[in-house]
Amino acid sequence: MNQSIARYIGCFLLLLGLLGTFSDALAQGQDSQITFTGIITGGKNSEPLPLARIFIPRAGKGVLSASNGYFALPVYPGDSVIFSYVGYKTQYHIIPRRLTEQTYSAVVALQEDVKLLSEVKVYPYPTEELFKQALINMKLPDQKDRDALAKNTDAQALLRASAATPMGALSNHQYFMNQQFLGRESFANRGAVTTFPFLNPFAWANFIKSVKRGDFNTKEYRQGLNNAPPENIRRDDILRN
Repeated sequence: MNQSIARYIGCFLLLLGLLGTFSDALAQGQDSQITFTGIITGGKNSEPLPLARIFIPRAGKGVLSASNGYFALPVYPGDSVIFSYVGYKTQYHIIPRRLTEQTYSAVVALQEDVKLLSEVKVYPYPTEELFKQALINMKLPDQKDRDALAKNTDAQALLRASAATPMGALSNHQYFMNQQFLGRESFANRGAVTTFPFLNPFAWANFIKSVKRGDFNTKEYRQGLNNAPPENIRRDDILRN
């Protein structure tokens, strides 16, 4: 019984030895080292890329391409080679497993990697409060134009400009007739007796009632005083002021 067990163990060990020898021979035939050479190009004009990185992750080693893009490194069939360069997409290349020669060459063309970054605004203020204060106190580039526009569109400025503008024959005639019929020198006021409202008891009674009602304290009354158009005013009065 012991001899039979020993015989089986011996046959098993012999079989394992034969399998190991066969696998070593097969591995040596497939893992024969070859030389991988080529040129790395990139861009629209396929210009050579100097100092490009060629790396083999399985072996943990790599090389850099020369100034003309040429490279050479030892590899094994089935190895995965990584090509990388700044500004270009990373590319992978697998060495064919069945090669009849000891050298393998390829031209590797890398594609440009265009990345659009989001806009970043840099402000010379350390805190948000200082930035808000500076924004409030900031003067616009057209501030002078804005001030000039506000000055030129003022009601009093327009009135002075209108009075200072020379009038033609038609405008002179119209102005003279308005003064004769509506102005202080009108025909109706020449023979009239000047009255004083301070001596009129009815005017005083209406004034007292208006004060009690508070008519002079309303917002509409104050705006009316500020925006009231000049009455019976002459061009000479405007230019004199």
